[in-house]
Amino acid sequence: MKKAVRAITISGNGTNCEIETAFAFRLAGAEVSDIVHISRIVAGDVKLSDYHILALAGGFLDGDDLGAAKAMANRVKFAHIAGSGGRLLDAILGFVEDKKLIIGICNGFQLMVKIGLLPALGGAYGTQSVTITNNDSGRFEDRWVRLSVEPESPSVFTRGIARLMFPVRHGEGKFVAPPAVLAEIESQNLVVLRYADGNDTPTMSYPDNPNGSASAIAGICDPTGRLMALMPHPEGYLFRSQHPTWTRGGVPEQGMGLMVFKNAVGYVRRNLLGGR
Repeated sequence: MKKAVRAITISGNGTNCEIETAFAFRLAGAEVSDIVHISRIVAGDVKLSDYHILALAGGFLDGDDLGAAKAMANRVKFAHIAGSGGRLLDAILGFVEDKKLIIGICNGFQLMVKIGLLPALGGAYGTQSVTITNNDSGRFEDRWVRLSVEPESPSVFTRGIARLMFPVRHGEGKFVAPPAVLAEIESQNLVVLRYADGNDTPTMSYPDNPNGSASAIAGICDPTGRLMALMPHPEGYLFRSQHPTWTRGGVPEQGMGLMVFKNAVGYVRRNLLGGR
């Protein structure tokens, strides 16, 4: 009997992209793709350990009132799961130890860096070393961007992909890091995606780089490549009709975002389910 790839997308406290994110995993071949409110995990009703892929979807966690994802980061760090005695963060770190996959999209990127899941230099999971802050434009950016994929990145989500085009929808998307940390991220090839111009060249120029991120960084991963976060929305481009120029022709039937989710499902099938 074929074993099921199980994905979980956490909802609640301001997420608003959980439905399309969970749908993307189903479309990519995951037999189970559940949307679970965070309160059910904290109550002990649902266990993260029952899943292979954890998705932290986009949205406006707690209204971003304390800065993007800051309140949720504190909730993850200090909330205890009923009946287990452990923190929610401990359950997520257990997910990492079990060599499973985590993807954070937009608000999920902000959350992952603020609870220290990325970049996890030296294996320091749970220690924050970088952050996401306000766009240089000083306003919410809702536009499509081109992305160049770093070929040396260990990310399992972008294997075999050279370039992408996704929508961004954020007011706080600027990636910043201390110079020494940024240098280490670069030296370990942990940058997965960079904002690019029409020639697929990484750029700091607005609006191709919509937020002014250091080194044009749009997405990073941990040293294992199993954890990745990005500001653009892959779940926002699953079908050709979602592309802004689809009526002009020349747009493939399959949206570029689906490749990211198929890579994740394929990795689980090969590496966690023994190829089944």
